[in-house]
Amino acid sequence: MKIPLWAQTIRFRLTLTYSAVLIALSALMLGGVYFALRAYLDPKPLNPITVNKTYHDREGKLRIKDGYYIEAAELSSVQSAVDYQTLESLRTYSAAGMGALFLVSLGTGWWLSGRALRPVRRITETAREISSTDLSRRIALEGPQDELRNLGDTVDDMLERLESAFVAQRQLVDDASHELRNPLAVIQANVDAVLAHDDTPSEERAQATAMVSRAIQRMTRLVEDLLASARRSSPAFVDADVDLATITSEAAEEYELLTADRELHVVRRLSPGPVIAGDASALRRAVDNLLSNAVRLARGGSELTLAIGSQNGWAWIAVRDEGPGIAEDDADRVFDRFFRAGGTRQPPATVPSTGQRRAGLGLAIVRQIAESHGGTVALHSELGVGSTFIIWLPDRSLTDDVRRTPAPPGEDPLGPRI
Repeated sequence: MKIPLWAQTIRFRLTLTYSAVLIALSALMLGGVYFALRAYLDPKPLNPITVNKTYHDREGKLRIKDGYYIEAAELSSVQSAVDYQTLESLRTYSAAGMGALFLVSLGTGWWLSGRALRPVRRITETAREISSTDLSRRIALEGPQDELRNLGDTVDDMLERLESAFVAQRQLVDDASHELRNPLAVIQANVDAVLAHDDTPSEERAQATAMVSRAIQRMTRLVEDLLASARRSSPAFVDADVDLATITSEAAEEYELLTADRELHVVRRLSPGPVIAGDASALRRAVDNLLSNAVRLARGGSELTLAIGSQNGWAWIAVRDEGPGIAEDDADRVFDRFFRAGGTRQPPATVPSTGQRRAGLGLAIVRQIAESHGGTVALHSELGVGSTFIIWLPDRSLTDDVRRTPAPPGEDPLGPRI
C-alpha cells in the first residue's frame, strides 16, 4: 500500500511523536494513581449472604417471614465493595479520557508542529525560487534567535558567499574574454593582411610574425595564470615543507638572461633558514610573477633586489625594483584581477618585446597563493622611486623562544631606500 505524501512529512511524524509521548505520560500518571489507590484501599467485590426476611409482630417479637429472603453483608465488606466500584469507574473514565486526549493531542500537535516548521517551509520556498543566475533572494527570518533562525541566517550567509563567488566568476570570465580578444584580433589582422599573401615583402612578414608571436605569448601567459589560479583553488592539495631560499634562488636563475638584457643589477639576499608548509610549485609561481613584474617595469641599468628572511615568526620574500612606482590610491587595488593602474605601471619605451604589459592576473595570483598559505602580500611603493612587494608566510622553522605575532609586521623588511 502506498503511503500518502502527508504521512511522510516531518510534521506528521512530529505530531505522532508528540501525541504518543503525551498519552504515554498520561497513562503512566493515571496508572500510578490507580495502582496506588488499589494498594491502599484493598478493594474487593461485594460478597453477600442470603438470610430470611424478618418482621416484628404485634407483641414486638422478631418473627421470620416464610418464603421471603434478603441478601446481607458485613459493613467492612460493603466498604471494600464501594472502593472496588470507585476504582472500576476510575479505570473506565480514564480510558475514555485518554482516548479523547489522544484525538485532541493529534490536532494540537499538528498545529504546533506546523507553527514550528513554518521557517523551514519559508527556507524551502526561497530555495526553490533561487536560480543559478539570480542569487539575490534572502530568507531573512524574523522572530527569536532560536535554532531555526540560526539555520536561516546561515543559509543567508551561504547565499551571500555564493553570490559573491558567482559575480567574481562572471567578472573573471568577462575580463579573461576581453584580454584574449585583443591578441586574437591582432593575430587575425596580421594573418589576413600580411601572412596570408604570398607577395608580402619579407620585412613586413617578419614584423607580422613578431607581432603574432607576442600576441601568442600574451595569451599563453594568461592561460597559465588562469590554470595556476584554478589549481591553487582546488582542495586536492597536499602541502609539504618548502625551503624559501631554494625556490627563490631557482626563480632568480631563470631570470638571469632577461635581467642581463635589461642591464639590471640583481642583489640577492637568499640566506637559508625560513621554511614554510605549502605547495612549492605555487610559491614558485608567486615569486616568478613578482620577478616578471619587477624586470618588466624596472628602469634599464637600475638595481633589483631579491631577498628572504624571517621576522616575528613570519617568513618573507621581498622583490624590490626601481621602477615608476604605484600611486597610493592604487596600492590596495593593484592586487585585483585585471586591474589597470592609471598609467603608473606602464612599461617604459626601452622595454623589449618580451616585456609587454601582461594581463592583470599576476599580482592577483600572488595574493591568492599567499592567502591560501595562511599569509598575505604587502606593497611599499613611492611614485618615481620604485616598489617593494613582500610575501609574508607563517615560518615553520621557529625556535622555542620565538612566538609568531597574530599578524605580519607592517614595515618593509628591506628597510628604507637610501
